Amino acid sequence: MKVLKKNFKVLLLAVFLGVASCSFTTKEFNDPDKDKLLIDLITFVLQKGHYEPKDMNDEFSENVYDKFLIGMDPLKRYFLASDIEEFSQYKYEIDDQIKVKDLTFFNLVYNRYMERMEEVKKIYTKVLEVPFDYFKDETINVDYEKVPYVSSKKELRNRWRKQLKFTTISNYYDLIDDNGNTIKTSKEKEFDKDQKTEELKEPKSLEELEKESRESSKSSLDDYFDFVDDLERKDYFAVFLTTIVEEFDPHTNYFAPTERDRFDLQMSGKLEGIGARLQKKNDYIKIVEVISGGPAWRGEHVEVGDLIMKVKQEDEKEAVSVVGMRLDDAVKLIKGPKGTKVTLTLKRVDGTIEDETITRDVVELEETYAKSALITKDDKNFGLINLPQFYFDMDNYKERNAASDVKKEIIRLKKEGMEGLVIDLRNNGGGSLRTAVEMAGLFIKEGPVVQVASSGSKKEVLRDRDKDIIWDGPLVILVNELSASASEILAAAMQDYKRAIIIGSKQSYGKGTVQNLLDLNQWLRKNDMGDMGALKLTTQKFYRVNGGSTQLEGVKSDVVMPDRYSYIDIGERDYDNPLPYDKIDAAEYDVWNGYIDYEETINKSNARMAKSEQLQLIDENAKWIKTRRDETTVTLNYNDYKAEIEKRKEETKKFDAISEYDNKLSYESLPYEIKLMKLDTTLTEKRKRWHKTLSKDIYVEEAVNVLEDLSISNIQNSKVAKVKD
Repeated sequence: MKVLKKNFKVLLLAVFLGVASCSFTTKEFNDPDKDKLLIDLITFVLQKGHYEPKDMNDEFSENVYDKFLIGMDPLKRYFLASDIEEFSQYKYEIDDQIKVKDLTFFNLVYNRYMERMEEVKKIYTKVLEVPFDYFKDETINVDYEKVPYVSSKKELRNRWRKQLKFTTISNYYDLIDDNGNTIKTSKEKEFDKDQKTEELKEPKSLEELEKESRESSKSSLDDYFDFVDDLERKDYFAVFLTTIVEEFDPHTNYFAPTERDRFDLQMSGKLEGIGARLQKKNDYIKIVEVISGGPAWRGEHVEVGDLIMKVKQEDEKEAVSVVGMRLDDAVKLIKGPKGTKVTLTLKRVDGTIEDETITRDVVELEETYAKSALITKDDKNFGLINLPQFYFDMDNYKERNAASDVKKEIIRLKKEGMEGLVIDLRNNGGGSLRTAVEMAGLFIKEGPVVQVASSGSKKEVLRDRDKDIIWDGPLVILVNELSASASEILAAAMQDYKRAIIIGSKQSYGKGTVQNLLDLNQWLRKNDMGDMGALKLTTQKFYRVNGGSTQLEGVKSDVVMPDRYSYIDIGERDYDNPLPYDKIDAAEYDVWNGYIDYEETINKSNARMAKSEQLQLIDENAKWIKTRRDETTVTLNYNDYKAEIEKRKEETKKFDAISEYDNKLSYESLPYEIKLMKLDTTLTEKRKRWHKTLSKDIYVEEAVNVLEDLSISNIQNSKVAKVKD
C-alpha cells in the first residue's frame, strides 16, 4: 500500500505542477465559461495522469460522437435521421473542438434535444388517449442499437406508439392476471346485470383494464418528464464530459458535484436505500452489485443482472417506468429514508418479470465482514470463510480489516479441528489491495503477491514479508464472474503459487486496474464558478506474480463449474473500451511444495463435475437464459404475448430442481458466535438462512470434496517428509 501511495503522490505532484504552469484561473462566472474551463482542466489531467492516455484524434472523436448520441437518446425516440445528418458534420471534429474549448457540437445536440423533447410530450399524450389494438399482429424490435433513426415525425409518432404499446401490454397483462380469469366484456356485464347475477366484487371488464393500463403508462411518463423538466444544461453537459473521459477507459469517470458527494457517501459505507449498485446499460437500469448486509441482500429480493423496469413508492398508486431514464433520476426514485418501502418491477436474468417490495434501510456493516462456518462430513471438519469484500477501517487500519478478521476466523476454525479451508470470494467486488496482500501472507511463508505498474514508472512488487503461516493445510478458493479486483489478486497469487485450487466460473470479472479520485477544485487558483466536481482516474494496473495481467482475462478456475451467468457477458469484457490484457516479466517466487497430487486432485474434481446431473441442469439453465436474453423481437399481440409468458413459465419448471438440491453437508457456527446468537435473535436468523443456502450449494460441496483429496495427499506428503528426516 505504501508503494501505491508513493506512486499516487508522484502522480498528484506531476499533474499539479503541470496544471499550475497553465492559466487555470477563473474570473467571471457563466455556464459556458465554466464548461470550457472544465473541458480544459479535465483533458489536461487525463493526458498527464491516466495510466494509458489516448490520442484525441478522429477515431476518438467518432467514438465520443456515437456514445454521446446513444447516451442522450438510447431508444432513438427523440432525434430524427435529419438531426443525425446535421450532427454528423462534427463526427470527426470533436477532438479538435475539445482542444480549443469549442462547444459547438454539444450546444447543437443539446438545443435540438430540448426541441424534440417538447414535441414528444405532445405525441405520447395523444397516443395514450386511444385504446391499443391488442389483436393486431405486430412486433417491436428492442435491439435499439440496430434500429435506425426515423426519417419523419410521422414515423416518430409510430415509434412512440409501438414503444408505448410495448410498455402498456405488460401493465395490461398484469391487470388481467390480478383480476382473475372471469373477465367479461362490457356487453357481457350488461347481460349479467339484466339477469341480476352480478356479484358484489365483479371483475373489471377488458375495456376498463385496457384503459387503466394506458392511464398507468401515461402517469409514469408524466412523472418521467417532470424529472426531465427539473434538469439543467449543466446536467447534460456532465453527460458529455462523462462520455469524453470514459473513452479513456470504462472506470475513468467524471463526477459532477452531486455525484461526487454520493460517491463519497458510498465509500464511507453509510448506505441508505435498497443496498444495490446500479449501472445504466443502454436504456435499462441494471443491478451490478447487491451489497452484503443491505435490505435487498437480506430479503433475497434481487440478483446481479436484474433490470429495473418500474419503481413504485408505497404512498403512490402508479409505478414510474425507468426505461430510458437517466441513472441519476432513477436513483432518486429508488433511494429513500430508512423504513419506507419501494416496489421494483424487475426483468430477471431469465427474462421473467416480477414485482419486489423492499423496505429501505441502512446497510448493516457486520454483514459485510468475514463470517465462517464449520462444515462436517463423515466425522471430518472443514472450515468455510465467506468474505463479501476486502474492507478496512479508513480511520484506523489496524482497528479492523479483512486480513486480520480472516486470520481470527482461521485460528478459531483450527481450534475446532478443521482439516481443510474454503475461502468464498464469490460476488466479492474487491476493496483494499493491502488487505489482499496481507491475506495471501496467511497461507505462504513469504514472497511477492502482486505486481503494480504505473504510467511512466517502474513496476513495483508488493510482497508478503511475514514468514509466519497461519494455515498450511489444504486450501480451496471459490470465485465467480463477479469476483473482481482484490479478489482476483488473492486468487491469482494462490493459483500461481499452487497454494490453492480455484473452483468456480470459467473466469473471474477481469478488473486489473486501480483508480484514484481527484478533486478538480484543488488545482484552481481563484475559483468563483462554484464546485467543479471530481475525476475518478485510472492510474495503475495489476499483474500476477507470473507476469500476466488480471485485466480482461481475470483468473481462470482450475475446476470450472457452470452457473447461470456462464453464457452472458458479465465483467470487464462487457465494456466497450477496456484497457487491454498484457504481460510483464514474472517475479521470483517459489511454488508451494505442500501437495503431492495437486494436478491429480484437479483432474479428479473435473471428472466428478463432468458426471454431475446437477451441474448439467445448471448449464442447461444458463444456455436457456442466454437464448432468452438474445431475443430482440417482442410480440405486441396480447394472445401471443400471454402464450409466450406461459411458455416461459412452463419451461422454467424443470429448473426448480436447482434450488431444491441438498449437498448432505452439516453446517454450524463457531462457539464464540453461538454465544452471541443467544443474545441476538436477528443474528440467529441470519446464520440459519446462510446455512440453509450453503446446504443447497453444489460449489461448496465440490470444494469439500477437493479438500478431502488434498488432505489425503497432504498426509502422504507429511509421511514422506518424516521418512526423509
